[in-house]
Amino acid sequence: MFSHHCTACDRTQLIFTSQVTAMTNDELGITVSFTCWCGSEQTTLTGKGARVARALVAA
Repeated sequence: MFSHHCTACDRTQLIFTSQVTAMTNDELGITVSFTCWCGSEQTTLTGKGARVARALVAA
């Protein structure tokens, strides 16, 4: 399960494994294809190679 912001319905929803339609490994990371709750086909990049913007907080 993961959270995703859909580009079609403009909502952030939890995506369950039953909604995943494919996973593909490549040099950028793992591309996960899935169907949003609204019915739109979506993809997200994850894995070690994926670049995710994260806020850094100085302690």
